[in-house]
Amino acid sequence: MDEQLVQKVLEQVMKKVGAASSAAASSVPAGSSPVTEQVAGRGLTSLPTEFVGTAIGDTIGLVIANVDPLLHEKMGLDSRYRSIGILGGRTGAGPQIMAADEAVKATNTEVVAVELPRDTKGGAGHGSLIIFGAEEVSDARRAVEVALQELERTFGDVYANDAGHLEFQYTARASHALEKAFGAPLGKAFGLIVGAPAAIGVVCCDTAVKAAEVQVIGYASPAKGTSFTNEAILFISGDSGAVRQALIAAREVGIALLSTLGDKPQSLTRPYI
Repeated sequence: MDEQLVQKVLEQVMKKVGAASSAAASSVPAGSSPVTEQVAGRGLTSLPTEFVGTAIGDTIGLVIANVDPLLHEKMGLDSRYRSIGILGGRTGAGPQIMAADEAVKATNTEVVAVELPRDTKGGAGHGSLIIFGAEEVSDARRAVEVALQELERTFGDVYANDAGHLEFQYTARASHALEKAFGAPLGKAFGLIVGAPAAIGVVCCDTAVKAAEVQVIGYASPAKGTSFTNEAILFISGDSGAVRQALIAAREVGIALLSTLGDKPQSLTRPYI
């Protein structure tokens, strides 16, 4: 759907919500409790939700300029953050998290939540839900914009065929999104290896560790650390050259093995590692 049309639809919906809230507020009887009055009128000063855009992986970017106080509390958001940016995808988690890490570096925002639903539109892996917290709505919006723009790159070393997928991610300097999602040491090179089906992923992980002197930050498998997805996942850190060497070695083995189950898996965009 055209982005301008989507924005117009959102604006119309918010106008209707505002009109309904105004009517409810004007009908509050005298002597009503403060709680009743607050509920009736709590949407009056809210700024509208913004549709920012979409990207590869069925990813959508949205902004809530002023989160409703009741939802704000239930989400456990820091009181500083009245605005949030939302990045959600049906297919992929690593690319979105890597993109969010770049967004945090470029803006005055914090990744306050990273959730990995078992989704992928029926595939072997995860979907994703990432929330940016911001004091200013302009920062929340910019974070989502940067993340959406980065996805074309971060999907570059995702390879897939009908039998499964492989994913390899690299950054020379991990920031707060990777720290929150994977426990990555801040400021150090970080690499992510994903193999599905998990049997191939295990071999990719072992190959990576044997190929270079890297620090293993974490390992996840179908019953440990994933949403019961058919993946084996490795998080590594260390010297920049060593991390890249480990990723390249794992990529070569993974592509060869996944090719035995179907066509040779192809990059979804353009490889960057």
